[in-house]
Amino acid sequence: MDLDLRKLRYFVAVADRLHFGRAADDLHIAQPVLSRQIRALEHDLGAALLTRDSHGVTLTDAGEQLLADAGPLLASADAARRRVTLAARGGRRLMVGFRAGIAVAPAIQQFADQHPDVVVDVQRIEGDDQATRLLDGRIDIGYVRLPIDETGLRVIPVYTEPRVAVLPTGHRLAGKQQITEADLAGEPLLWDSDSSTQPTRRTHPNAGYLVRGVDETLEHVAAGRGISFLARSATVFYSHPNISYVPVSDVAPDQVCLAVVASRTSPVLDDFVAAAQATAAITAECGNYEMWQRQGMR
Repeated sequence: MDLDLRKLRYFVAVADRLHFGRAADDLHIAQPVLSRQIRALEHDLGAALLTRDSHGVTLTDAGEQLLADAGPLLASADAARRRVTLAARGGRRLMVGFRAGIAVAPAIQQFADQHPDVVVDVQRIEGDDQATRLLDGRIDIGYVRLPIDETGLRVIPVYTEPRVAVLPTGHRLAGKQQITEADLAGEPLLWDSDSSTQPTRRTHPNAGYLVRGVDETLEHVAAGRGISFLARSATVFYSHPNISYVPVSDVAPDQVCLAVVASRTSPVLDDFVAAAQATAAITAECGNYEMWQRQGMR
């Protein structure tokens, strides 16, 4: 039996609130109606999703699994609905995802010369959702940083860029012209949920907080909870009064790629890939050392 997206949305509301009454209020439906819809979904799937007792509502193992899968499913359905609506109005749209520090404007400008009728939107993505947003259709093409789970994707290298150490301004190495990874041995290390911005964990056994995204990384470093590493271009776009960026000579460079769903073929996507490759040098320039130095980031 096909999965009913309306019932799935009802289930997510209950799973988020763990309360039928509050979920029904959020959905603007009567609680008995919501209860019947959840029971119908459980019948459709042949599995109990929620446990209801005097202590409240809890998710079963099957419910936990469905909740994990529901987000991408619903996001994909919403993305399809938006694309269909736009197509019905006679327009075309391309959603481009990008990681922190990657300048997408050069590619968009070149692409627009070929396709002035295509509306190009951009959406910031993080390392732990870059594959998911492609596969569920929330973005059509993405500037991603390796590593990425390439299952179901076509990944095209575009350029590489160096990484820098992210240190609090009072750190013993802050303000140095250049350091090595060995200089940071034993330092508490913040681990981004996307490990592509980090050197090998074996070199840094004192791994500490797990962080997500550049903003969160900078705040933890500034608070003295550890050090981190970023692609150099990210440092051009993100400054912080209590942060010092220092080049690291022997950390593997960051690889920037384009990624699209392997099964999607489209002249529009191909033309954007071509525009991105043609403007790769300009995009990479945003993170070069001279620009980084001119920004006076310390």
